Amino acid sequence: MKGLVWLIVLVPFWGKSPDYQRSAEVPMVSLEGEAQGTTYHIKYRDERQRNFKKPVDSLLTEIDLCLSTYRPDSEISQFNQSESHRFQRPYFYPVLKKAEEVYRITNGAFDPTVKPLVEAYEQGKKSGEPWLPNTDSLLEYVDFQYISFDTVSVKKRKKNVRLDFNALAQGYTVDVLAVFLESNGIDHYMVEVGGEVRCRGERSIGQWWNVGIESPVRPGGLQSSVRMANRAMATSGNYRNFYRQTGETYGHIINPKTGFSKPDALLSATIFAKDAMTADAFATAFLVMGLAKTRRFLSQHRELDAYLIYKDDAGNLKTVATDGIREFIK
Repeated sequence: MKGLVWLIVLVPFWGKSPDYQRSAEVPMVSLEGEAQGTTYHIKYRDERQRNFKKPVDSLLTEIDLCLSTYRPDSEISQFNQSESHRFQRPYFYPVLKKAEEVYRITNGAFDPTVKPLVEAYEQGKKSGEPWLPNTDSLLEYVDFQYISFDTVSVKKRKKNVRLDFNALAQGYTVDVLAVFLESNGIDHYMVEVGGEVRCRGERSIGQWWNVGIESPVRPGGLQSSVRMANRAMATSGNYRNFYRQTGETYGHIINPKTGFSKPDALLSATIFAKDAMTADAFATAFLVMGLAKTRRFLSQHRELDAYLIYKDDAGNLKTVATDGIREFIK
């Protein structure tokens, strides 16, 4: 879904304070594992050398039990099969709230009720049978305005509407794990789940966290890298998950207004924000909006930074970065 290669390398900077010198003497703790159909990697400095893998895995399980559409016993699956749902865990409401925020500010380019269309795309890719004739009937159930919620529960305003949080759940998971580390006094960390990343502090004395951005034309290859501290990033692209049918190419990031996705000049959007859920949601929205609308949007929303990879009219690969992130990319 995301198309991001992450890596940690050494990046020097100047102005070393005594606090950095003390933190450099603390060994790095590294955790890794599998979750949400992908992998996670966590690195942090802790004077007590605590190993948080057990509570981290417990948190990941709890988030899945709330937000995973692949689990029939999850809260979101229960809601999709009914007309309303009372929240059982503290994870459903924050994601709904963020989804509503991004839905409104992008004029519906981001919409978690797109699930019926995503299922049609996946079935079409698997079977090879045409599915576009079904989009008009499926669009009847796609619009976040059909969802009503408060801090306690969520309801459907229209029968058969269903939610899919895959476009921001991994980013939210990163945030939950980051908050957990901070609650335990960890000030220097990097959390990565499925390519979504959030960092705080520095890797060690003289070193920033450095994260790689995958090339959309050389999957598995590196396009650029970015120095990071005290922010989050997420990448979306249609260049991995797509298929061709009747001479047309369709990507997995569905436009909730048309019911399908067609190629655009924008190949990859890497978004930087204070939290990973925000970055994750906007990365998806921008792939729906396309290059021109995304650049106009970013010019009006300086709270976000972005690194965009696209093809010009001659088919040449180009990149553009917003002012707030440009100097940190190489």
